Order: sequence, then structure tokens, then C-alpha cells
Amino acid sequence: MATTRLMPLHSGKGRTVAEALGRVTDYVKNPEKTNSGDLVTAYHCNPSIADQEFLFSKRQYAAITGRERKDNDVIAYHLRQSFKPGEITPELANKIGYDLAMSLTKGNHAFIVCTHVDKHHIHSHIVFNSTAIDCTRKFRNFWRSSFTVRRISDMMCLENGLSVIAEPKPSRGSYGTWLGESKPPTIRGQLERMIDTALGQGCKDFDSFLADIKAMGVEVKRGKQLAFKIPHGKRFVRCDSLRADYSEAAIMERISGKRIVAPKARTAVKSKPNLLIDIQTKMQQANSPGFERWAKIFNLKEMARTVIYLQENGLTDLGELEKACDAAVQKFNDLGDQMKVAERRMKDISELQRQIGTYGKTQEIYAQYRKLSDRKKEKFYEQHSSEITACQAAKRYFNSLGLKKLPSMQSLKQEYAVLQAEKKKRYPEYRQAKEKMTELLIVKNNVERILGLMEKEKNRDRQQGAR
Repeated sequence: MATTRLMPLHSGKGRTVAEALGRVTDYVKNPEKTNSGDLVTAYHCNPSIADQEFLFSKRQYAAITGRERKDNDVIAYHLRQSFKPGEITPELANKIGYDLAMSLTKGNHAFIVCTHVDKHHIHSHIVFNSTAIDCTRKFRNFWRSSFTVRRISDMMCLENGLSVIAEPKPSRGSYGTWLGESKPPTIRGQLERMIDTALGQGCKDFDSFLADIKAMGVEVKRGKQLAFKIPHGKRFVRCDSLRADYSEAAIMERISGKRIVAPKARTAVKSKPNLLIDIQTKMQQANSPGFERWAKIFNLKEMARTVIYLQENGLTDLGELEKACDAAVQKFNDLGDQMKVAERRMKDISELQRQIGTYGKTQEIYAQYRKLSDRKKEKFYEQHSSEITACQAAKRYFNSLGLKKLPSMQSLKQEYAVLQAEKKKRYPEYRQAKEKMTELLIVKNNVERILGLMEKEKNRDRQQGAR
């Protein structure tokens, strides 16, 4: 279920084209939102310097056509594509965004696709240059283009087995207005669930209920009205503002058994084993009988999940489990090393492109500077110090690499594109290897903990038998 929105970008008042392009590309490429840049792809441009390449094409366009830029000219287009939570992987979202941009621009405009995973819903930002790759024409937004974009997006979603909005309304409402039951739980919804969990632990009285809910990290405020604040919550929520089954009186009735609340049906999800809790250590941090009861139940469930995992994966022998862990760690490290090599080379290519661009812009001024006599150099240097120092820095950089002849920008672009494609292709395998390694290490840790607990029980029985 994807939503799309196409937005033309202008430089705006008080900003240059370079500043406007840099601002939008920096935002969409944010490493904290794109999994350290792994979810950034590009067409006919290097994502590291996409804004500079867009700007250069506009200068080429002006030189070729003789047309001057106007203040209201569109400098780029920003397309946002959002997906239903839990329905798509970041990699597939990025691929669909790339295909959408290619279909819309027909391969005539450079673009970058950045998939953000910092929100509850995965979404992609597509920024494509309004100037064509050949620098002879521009992309002209057409009537009802947003509907065309949505139709292309819907077709791609259906091809990949994703849901679409059957009857979208022309509304500027929030993303959550059409999510329905898939929306993330509200603060009150989270609090109600935590109250249900605390009451489900068999509270004897109201004080034990409060102790249990405090052990879950909830703050309690007693006064005229009972209020709670969930972990990471900004403010307290009064019980009388919740639904009828969660008022203070209703909670007391549920504890005494006078009020029965049927648990909500939840979709069964096959969960992976989690690390067992070191109850003794945690009890020193949170001295609560409620927490101890919850932790013991949690550990019993995780022990059961661990045993099921071992049986399903044929790892009933401890030696085989250790071999599987070692193999998983080795595979993850090998794939990580391969990706790091590609990333370092891509970083080197980006830096080399930047230095070549700087050198191309400043070499003429530097050549003029060198031809001047010593008497004239000082004044010329004062006027062009930034260009001269930048050119000298670029030359030092080339010398450090031992370059006799500078490579062409086109060859560097091609090499970067090949490395990027290989990295993108390898990432799903890397992610799966990481998940597999984590699962096995958790299971191994749990098995060692279980065997340790069993050994302690045997020693205790022996000591009691000796008495």
C-alpha cells in the first residue's frame, strides 16, 4: 500500500541553486535514515556529489541553449513514496523507487533514490534533475502528473505482491488516516496493553498490581486521579481518560474478579529466541517481586523457543551447535570484509571525483598565477587565494596517489556504478548472514545458561542427598 507525492523544487528566496540542491540531497541521503548509506542508489550520477553534478548540467544547459535561468524555474523534482508498515523490505522499497524513477524519466534524467527506515513506515525519497542528461532540454511537469505517478507506482506494487489504495481521496491528511488497524499503537494504546500485561500476571491486590507495572518501567502518580507514564513517554496519562476497562475502579474490579475482560485476539507470529535474563543481576537493579515473577516466566518461554529452534535446525548436539556458530560468524565476517573493500573503493572514487572537479575549476587561475612575476603574484594571490590553495591541494592529492594522468570522470562513474550494483546485490546475503549469526549466538548462549542451571540443580540435589 504505497502513497506517492511529486513536488517541484525551486531555489527559493535568498538561496542559490547550489544551496537548494545541497539542502535536499543532504536530507534524503542522511546516513542515520538510510542504514549508513546502504539504501542509497543512483542513476547517471554519484550520490556523494549528486548536487554538484546536477548544478554542472544546468551550466552546460545554459551554455548549449543560451537560455538564462529564471527565478521560478524548477531545478529538480522530489518524489516521495511511502509503504504500509511490515509489508516490504527496505531493499525492495529502494528497487521499486529506482524503477519508478526510471519509468517516469525514461532514463533521460539523473536521479538518486534514498530509502528511509527511521520511521514506523518505510519510505523512499527520489530526487531527479530537471535538466536532461544530454543538457539540451528539461523535464516538463504535465497536467495530472501526480495521477500518472500513482498509477505507475500502483502497478509496480501489484507486480511485487504489495497492496495499493483502492480509492485514494484527494486529501492532505496524515499518513495514519488511511493506515487503519496497521497504525502504530498510541501512547494510550501502549499503556492499556501494559496494564493488561500487569493484570495478567495474577495480581493479588492493587498494591501488587502497581508493583508489577512499575517493574515494567511505568511511572505511577497517586492523587485525586491515578495516572501513569510509560517508558519514554512525555507526560502522565490519567486512567479516567482511557477506555472503561482501564479506570481505577475497573482495574480493582478486574483484580477481584468482578470484571472479566476478554483478551484481544492477536495474529500468531513465529518469534525467534531471545537472550535469557540473568534474574539475580537484574534483581539488584529492580528489587521487585513482580519483576522476578515476570522474568521467570519469560525465561521459561525462551527456553522452550530455544529447544524448538534446536530441533527444527537439527542442532541437538552441542558440538554441532558450536560448529554452526563458528561457520555463521566466519561467513558474516567474510561478507563484511568484501563489502568494506567495495565501500573503501567507492569512497576513494568519490574523493577523486571531487578533487578532479576542483582541479578543473581552478587550474586556469593557478596557471595564470604561476606565469606572473613575483611582484604581481602577491596581489593576484590575495584576489584568488581560495582557488589557488584548492588547486594546490588537488595536485598534492594526485601526487599522493602517484597519478601521472587523471582518469576520466566517465570511467570513474562506471566503476562506481559497478561497485554500487555489486554491493546492492550482496547486501541481502550479508543481512541474512547477520541474522543467522545472531540467532545462533543467542541460542548458544541460552543453551550454555540452561546447562549451567541444570548443573547447579544437580549439585544442589547431591548436597541435599549427602546430608
